[in-house]
Amino acid sequence: MTSTTRRATLGALAFTSAAALLAGCAAPGGESDGTVTISVAIDAGLEKEARDNFDARVEAFEEANPDITVEAQEYTWTAPTFTTDLAGGTLPDVFPIPFTDGRGLIANEQIADISELVAELPYADQFNPNIAQAGQADDGAQWAVPIAAYGQGLHYNRALFEAAGLDPDAPPTTWDEVREAAKQIADATGEAGYATMTSGNTGGWILTTLVNAFGGRTENEDSTAPTLDSDPAVADVLQYLHDLRWSDNSMGSNFLYDWGTINQDFASGRIGMYVSGGGNYGNLVTQNALNPDDYGLTVLPLQGEDPGLLGGGTLAAVSPKATEAEQAAAVKWIDFYYLAKLADEETVIETAELAASLDQPVGAPELPIFDQEQYQQYQEWIAPFVNVPIEQMAPYTDAIFEQPLIAEPRVATQDVYALLDTVVQAVLTDENADIAALLADAQTQAEALYEAAAE
Repeated sequence: MTSTTRRATLGALAFTSAAALLAGCAAPGGESDGTVTISVAIDAGLEKEARDNFDARVEAFEEANPDITVEAQEYTWTAPTFTTDLAGGTLPDVFPIPFTDGRGLIANEQIADISELVAELPYADQFNPNIAQAGQADDGAQWAVPIAAYGQGLHYNRALFEAAGLDPDAPPTTWDEVREAAKQIADATGEAGYATMTSGNTGGWILTTLVNAFGGRTENEDSTAPTLDSDPAVADVLQYLHDLRWSDNSMGSNFLYDWGTINQDFASGRIGMYVSGGGNYGNLVTQNALNPDDYGLTVLPLQGEDPGLLGGGTLAAVSPKATEAEQAAAVKWIDFYYLAKLADEETVIETAELAASLDQPVGAPELPIFDQEQYQQYQEWIAPFVNVPIEQMAPYTDAIFEQPLIAEPRVATQDVYALLDTVVQAVLTDENADIAALLADAQTQAEALYEAAAE
């Protein structure tokens, strides 16, 4: 069977795990003949193969649900345009939103309350609670459904660990151990023992990640003000990076990494350790030719009074203007399109078999949206098709459920990250950088961004 045929076969699978939702007569808001039409978001500019696959899944969904018609609508979420789209009635019935915006939209009733419909799904009580909360109201009702998540991880090069006399099966568990290992790698191999992103807003992203892991925050609890110069963890992390760079000479010579370039250097054996999303293995192998034997992944060390793992992800939401019938159909689509590949045994197996046949990674860790029991069941289903070195990722997968998840800052997120890029760059390129002054200046600029967002 050709790969194209296999894709079509997968796309034509019928998913019926939520069939009871629309059984019987149409709910209020449906057509007089009991049918209902929903619009669902798709990414703009999909390549032909991707669009063909999407259309095949729509066809399979409509075959299994003859009373529902699905219309694709190109849609890209942006917070500034959402209110306009909502007021103008141009939102799809089903659309993705980032974790950072879920609770705010729920509090403002800017998405539909589909919690009763979600509660009828067979796995409704199996969501990872750390993940599910991003789409929950204050009373725990699930207004939006988590469909993808990421949590940061510490990626490390097992070959460089061995070259430095370190045990790759026992990666660092504290930030002091990370520093010690980084120096040992740099001294023994001449490569960067530890590297960090600093440009394209990634410097602020990773700095915020480390601040959370050190027990701090970069904004206050209700997201009304930044805390860049008042939370001591921010300065502590910058001092930690300063010491790695200037005291230990452990960070190599590139201090302008972004996500793409740091992946390239890590995959080529130039970096011993770096922090990025835990699900990065697929990109490292397929886009950067990483040798799988060299790869290791562990959780971030956590320290301080209230540490956590910076994470994020995507929720599927439903327009508040959708009728009851459209809401019910929308939840069926969410179940079918987003969740069956994780929760339905037949679909999971078909998906894994197809990916393996196309030499795509199967079994690489991601932050699970379901609880540990369901995640283990998923691992059993895909086991015959796993083609990644899962034992080298066990330090991450064995401990990820124990790490509390912290959402990214909610206000002017990317703009503040950009401010922090320059702070991190300054600390790594100027041995005498005044960390307090840098943070005071960043705080002033960030406060202006928060004030503008509140207007």
